[in-house]
Amino acid sequence: LLALCAGMAVAQSDKSKLYRWVDKNGQVHYGDTVPPEYAEQDRDILNKQGVPIGREEGLITPEEAAAKAAAEKAERDEKKRRLRDRVLLQTYQNVQELETLRDTRLELVDAQLTIQEQSLANLRAQRAHIERIAARYAPINNDADALPLPEDLSLDLQRSASDIETQERNLVKRRDERESIRLNFEADIARYKELRAIAPR
Repeated sequence: LLALCAGMAVAQSDKSKLYRWVDKNGQVHYGDTVPPEYAEQDRDILNKQGVPIGREEGLITPEEAAAKAAAEKAERDEKKRRLRDRVLLQTYQNVQELETLRDTRLELVDAQLTIQEQSLANLRAQRAHIERIAARYAPINNDADALPLPEDLSLDLQRSASDIETQERNLVKRRDERESIRLNFEADIARYKELRAIAPR
């Protein structure tokens, strides 16, 4: 019963809501509903005494929506920039610390790249070995007396191809990661120099 009464009170409140808006000619209008032709206009919400108690935004055009989105993105980007600047200044005492950390990160990725490249070389060598064995069998071997390719050897060919493809993708990702680390540190070092007013070497 209480919930029903509350719902009725809200409904009555909505019905008694009064709007005030201004058209493109500067004419002030009042009403409990806003006509469709004025839907884009912002309007004040008035109480029963005609006193403004709130404000509603009208419908916005695609251009206005795009401008608003761009302004909000610019604000977010500016907040991120200020935060990054603060972190740079509070974390590092000089450019050398940034360069040392960059070199350490890159050396770690380089070590991982070396391992992955060696692994890929091993996979390719294994693949070549399997292919040499498979060449004895049909359909690779066109000899009429050639036996059909054994199922387990066929599976080995499929697995080796899949393993090589996976490792090649991993290598691309790791190289992209290295380049991203390098570029990020390059940008951070340049920005740190700006913040510390250090002339480029």
